[in-house]
Amino acid sequence: MSKNLDLVKTLLIIIIGMFIPFIGSITLTYGLDFTDVNDWLKIGYTFSCFLLIFGIELLMVYLYFVVTSKIASQKIDKYKPKK
Repeated sequence: MSKNLDLVKTLLIIIIGMFIPFIGSITLTYGLDFTDVNDWLKIGYTFSCFLLIFGIELLMVYLYFVVTSKIASQKIDKYKPKK
């Protein structure tokens, strides 16, 4: 369980680390005002879309590694001497 908790903590740190430059770049590019609640909602919505797309990308990479690992394991098992 501790291993999973460490992974969650690490992922949260990475997400927060991605959010800080994201706020800066959105603010500079579109001139959003930090005192306006509607601008915060725009930033939140945009970052949520970014995380969704990023999550889909990570899922595709994970599936790729799972599939290639299974294929490689099958090929290796085919060449192992049988006892």
